[in-house]
Amino acid sequence: MTCLLNTRSIFPIALSVALAIPASGLGAQPADATKPMALRAVMDKLGRDMQAVTGAISREDWALVAELAPGIAKHAEPPLSEKMRILTWLGTDAGKFRGYDGQVHEAATAMSEAARRVDGEAVIAAFSRTQQGCLACHRSFRQSFIEQFYRGR
Repeated sequence: MTCLLNTRSIFPIALSVALAIPASGLGAQPADATKPMALRAVMDKLGRDMQAVTGAISREDWALVAELAPGIAKHAEPPLSEKMRILTWLGTDAGKFRGYDGQVHEAATAMSEAARRVDGEAVIAAFSRTQQGCLACHRSFRQSFIEQFYRGR
């Protein structure tokens, strides 16, 4: 079996691993709460799923990618009360936030479809778009989110 990974495709995979580990920081333990926000568990699961997809791509395990990608596309959400708190804080940026979520949804769905077709190049391209959506959201919101909800921790 020919390896479909080349130097251009390794960058998105390496980037996903680097970003998935600190992704759980978005849901870090609040300084003034007795338990973490539910978003922490959502981000932790997404991080684990992205790492698992990275490993599956490197092994060309398209069945596993097809199994994992829908969970990324349709990831869990925090409870309504927490979601409302976050959306209130986002204010006019809520649309931008939702746009990033939509990008991740579309790209992860495309990744699943490509994996079912056993189209490794399309899987890697969709994985890259998925990770780019994650990165864009993190760059736009992670630091200010942490400062708002976790007092800078």
